Amino acid sequence: MFYDKTVLDNGVTVLTETMDNVRSVAIGIWFSVGSRDEHAGEAGMSHFMEHMMFKGTPTRSAQDISEHFDRLGAELNAFTSKEYTCYYARVLDEHVGNAIEVLSDMVGNALLADDAIVSEREVVIEEIARHEDTPDDVVHELFASTLLPTHPLGLPVLGKRETVGAFDHEASADFKRRHYRTGNVVVAAAGHVSHAVVVDLVQRMLDLPEGPRSERVEATPVVEPRIQVLRKETEQAHICWGVAGLKAHAKERFALSILDSVLGGGMASRLFVEIREKKGLAYAVYSYHTLYQDTGQFVVYAGTRPSNAEQVVGLIKDEIAKIVRHGITTEELHRAKESLKGSLVLSLESTRARMTRLGKNEVTQGECLSMDELVERVDAVTGKDVSELSARLFGAGQVLTMVAPFDAADVAHLL
Repeated sequence: MFYDKTVLDNGVTVLTETMDNVRSVAIGIWFSVGSRDEHAGEAGMSHFMEHMMFKGTPTRSAQDISEHFDRLGAELNAFTSKEYTCYYARVLDEHVGNAIEVLSDMVGNALLADDAIVSEREVVIEEIARHEDTPDDVVHELFASTLLPTHPLGLPVLGKRETVGAFDHEASADFKRRHYRTGNVVVAAAGHVSHAVVVDLVQRMLDLPEGPRSERVEATPVVEPRIQVLRKETEQAHICWGVAGLKAHAKERFALSILDSVLGGGMASRLFVEIREKKGLAYAVYSYHTLYQDTGQFVVYAGTRPSNAEQVVGLIKDEIAKIVRHGITTEELHRAKESLKGSLVLSLESTRARMTRLGKNEVTQGECLSMDELVERVDAVTGKDVSELSARLFGAGQVLTMVAPFDAADVAHLL
């Protein structure tokens, strides 16, 4: 195995991948909690907690934390998704112990002080406002909520103004108590460091309440054809067309990556060539897929002038139909495989990328494959696999969302 794994007596999982040819180390403390784990009254709390972990502990102020990592010449950051939260640092190998100690203090001993909560609520509300002013961001969130209107994965990671505006110390402390416990924690490290060293540091420094992994109710949604338009006086119509995708651990996920690459994964993809290169109808047009524990999504995005929206949606559907009817060519299959393998290799040349792969796979209960295993899975995909998958995916309920200067009734016929 290319990485080492230890589960401590208290339930914390430690993963490391040693890279002898670098001088840096990336360390991440991952929690298996995201926006899908929030109840209605705490929408946005996972992301809010990400902010609050940087706001001080009994022994360090927020400024102390920032200045500490600045002095180390280190990178310090965090991110929240629908299924997990991660706090990470990237440091020189000689500062690993220092970084783990401060990260552990941040997540284990955050004060969640009332004055910091009040100010940070306003920061997050400004972040929500900024997001709402960016239509090519909003349309993706609109798509998720339209595809999964009754599923927690349809909820926005940032939450809502009214819920965030009501967060206080009691609610924050209760959320932390329920989710920031040992069974939900994965510590991942990649770089010039030994597994034994990281295990020892985590055992000594990361002090969290003991408790089992939180149960997450899985629910495979039934997706029905839907259309949703957010009317906004934009210069472009921002379009998302798509369907429900695959679960994170589905064996067909490699065929899905090939399909995604051929359809809208780059400058040689069908959508880019047809919509941008041949017809000049969009600057940005691409597809992407997201895999979750119990479902997923496959989405095509395009931004075009409102007068061209109907034509662009028609072209998207035409290219989908061609793949369903005729599959992909041998040349497309080969090109997509080589592109994917190249992207995989390039993406894993940094310590942060390798740490992220370890942590994300473990915290979502996935399999972490070696580079050789990944290449083998990609090479094993056949044209028939892609054809069968496309027929199954695109034969289900299709969803269309737009942020544009018109109403849903104006484009209802496009679905």
